[in-house]
Amino acid sequence: MFWVATCIFVVCYAAIVSEKIHKTKVALAGAALTLILKVVTQEDAFHSVELGVDWNVIFLLISMMIMVNIMSKTGVFQYVAIKAAKLGRGNPFSIMVIFSVITAIASALLDNVTTVLLLAPVTLLIADELEIDPVPFLITEALASNIGGTATLIGDPPNIMIASKAGLNFMDFIVHIAPIIVLIMIVWMIIWKIVFGKRLHVSEHLKVRIMGMNEREMIKDPKLLKKSGVILGLTILGFMLHGFLHFEPATIALAGAATLLLVSGEDPHHILVEVEWPTIFFFIGLFIIIGGTVKAGMISFMSVEMIKLTAPTADNSLVLSMVMVWFSGIASAIVDNIPFVATMNPLLVEMAEKIFGGTGVDALQHAKMLPVWWALSLGACLGGNGTAIGASANVIIVGMAEKAGKPISFVRFMKYGVPVTMLTLAISTAYIYIRYYYFG
Repeated sequence: MFWVATCIFVVCYAAIVSEKIHKTKVALAGAALTLILKVVTQEDAFHSVELGVDWNVIFLLISMMIMVNIMSKTGVFQYVAIKAAKLGRGNPFSIMVIFSVITAIASALLDNVTTVLLLAPVTLLIADELEIDPVPFLITEALASNIGGTATLIGDPPNIMIASKAGLNFMDFIVHIAPIIVLIMIVWMIIWKIVFGKRLHVSEHLKVRIMGMNEREMIKDPKLLKKSGVILGLTILGFMLHGFLHFEPATIALAGAATLLLVSGEDPHHILVEVEWPTIFFFIGLFIIIGGTVKAGMISFMSVEMIKLTAPTADNSLVLSMVMVWFSGIASAIVDNIPFVATMNPLLVEMAEKIFGGTGVDALQHAKMLPVWWALSLGACLGGNGTAIGASANVIIVGMAEKAGKPISFVRFMKYGVPVTMLTLAISTAYIYIRYYYFG
């Protein structure tokens, strides 16, 4: 089954990259083949947490898409677009920086899927008003969401999984990960200024037109806007408190979407038809294909071999930490970072207990073990920027751009994503070495 699962994954990946066939068709065909050849059973595909479809992600996406579709009727996205354009004085790069910072901060506090779902429509409207290509803005927001989400325990699912296994808390991530993410954002924006500063420009008459627009005139349904604002605010509060409330984000999002559907008076047929169903089914197919590679042991095999090659000891985990940043970064760009971290976690727990002796927190949070956890977190979260399917936010951005008639090819996303991934992984490697080994 190892080679069957590997072949299905490689062929599907190659087909997605080639873009000869729509990615949703490829994902569903690959998923069907995975089930038919019994790489995973239907029970695994639809009910297993480790091997199957992540229904939390699926229902979070559907629910937030419903809320965004209803909110779009109010004109609030046009309002925010004009307000943001005015704040940036009509300068495209200034607007890009503003949206990148907002995306990064929101992704650290909420989740990156919700953030890009709310900001992408605004970005498309701004680009339309300024008569510029929205693709650089959209890809930049996807990258910013993955970088920002790395900073906190709740910002990206791999961090939640790592924290659970290693016994780490919210403040551990703020102290150890957040500082380097701030530095990465600053360095990245400086480089982006060099790359895009002169390429993104609009004529003066368009800037004057933007500055002269009255954003309040964009609001078409104030009553629905108030209802939407209150429900969205409560939903976001629910996301921030979901650990305390013991609800999954999907449950909170579904409650918000259902409530907004009830109070808005909108026809469900009109709202549901605008949900990004091709993107939803792409995710479902991809989850099943990746579940096949996990069950067949492909990811586990690579992870075990990587740990063997680095040969960590009780006195020195430097090589493992350095390699972990890049191995997890590259693997997370190709596969999805959630199954990768799910596979890596138990291997690291076993390694820690064997090398440092004993069980529990003493071994898992040993001074020589902590840098390995931080290396895994940085690599897995930042590596998702490498490709259009490396992170959920990337897939959402690509799907929304396609729906808006501004398709983003797999290769074009990589032209932005790969250099940023290399940059962020290089900075992370230097950070791990300097903080935990040179001074540590």
